[in-house]
Amino acid sequence: MTDINKQDAQNNVALYTKYRPTKFSEVAGQGTIVTALEAAIKTGTPAHAYIFSGTRGVGKTTIARLFARALGVSSKDTYELDAASNNSVDDIRDLRESVATLPFDGDYKVYILDEAHMLSKSAFNALLKTLEEPPAYCIFILATTEPGKLPDTIQSRSQVYTFKSPSRVELAKVIVGIAEKEGYKLGDGADDLIAALANGSFRDGISALQKVLTSAKGKTILIDEVESITGAPQGALLNDVLSGIANNKADQALEAVSGLVVAGADIKLSLELLLERARAVLLLRHGGAAAASLLEQQFSKDDLVELSVLANESDSALKSNVLVALLQAQSQMRTASIKHLPLELAIIELSAE
Repeated sequence: MTDINKQDAQNNVALYTKYRPTKFSEVAGQGTIVTALEAAIKTGTPAHAYIFSGTRGVGKTTIARLFARALGVSSKDTYELDAASNNSVDDIRDLRESVATLPFDGDYKVYILDEAHMLSKSAFNALLKTLEEPPAYCIFILATTEPGKLPDTIQSRSQVYTFKSPSRVELAKVIVGIAEKEGYKLGDGADDLIAALANGSFRDGISALQKVLTSAKGKTILIDEVESITGAPQGALLNDVLSGIANNKADQALEAVSGLVVAGADIKLSLELLLERARAVLLLRHGGAAAASLLEQQFSKDDLVELSVLANESDSALKSNVLVALLQAQSQMRTASIKHLPLELAIIELSAE
């Protein structure tokens, strides 16, 4: 392959693949789990079965691979099975036959079962027989987003680790770091907006960043460009909704909601960001300098100015009852056939109080 072709291949690699951690020290957001696994490696006492549970994109499969590598397990002795498409009893029987053979290299063989909750009942029963009396050299790692679907008999024979979803601050830090490695700078508030779009997933956050970088016009990317590229709700419209509520101007707030809908913004995300802004106003009003310093990391300078103005209005209708109403709207939105209707109803009801 020529140098040009190699460069093209690198450019076409998904960023979440390109920047996937290659050692435990590069893992973000799962420090407790990493520490426990490193201790097992150091003492030479790995368990024969693990359950890695957590939402998608938080690093379950990545850490499973790193664990295998840190144990000195070669690629020949690391087996990955997608249980979503290989979930029959015959698939597990094939796995059991593989288990019977000694490792090619080193002391262990590691089997990573992704989406383990998708295994059939008969497949779980077949797997249980192996977990009850596994060969000393075999380690099973079951990765799942739905641990409740794993039989108790499987869970009781495994060490269970629950992966936490990363905070917005952790996500933003990773996103900024990757952007810089790619030669870009994210402007004020742009990193936090991309982190919000990630919805608690490193993979989704990095994918959103790649979409932004691919379409960006320059090497410095401002928040309005992120809004335009991703379809994220415009901060100005969110501020208009909040200002309308604060000043008992339902028409202004409803017009801004309509603007979000027409722009094709994700209403669920819009309400989440609206809640954060309403909370920020109350923290600025009651939380003092410490709260203001914390919020500076989350909002752009322009947004923070707008929120500070709302916080300093003595006759503002934006009080704790607004947060309650928005939280109720968020809950109702999950089942509403018209997604923005609960938000509109909350605005109308608040203006009538």
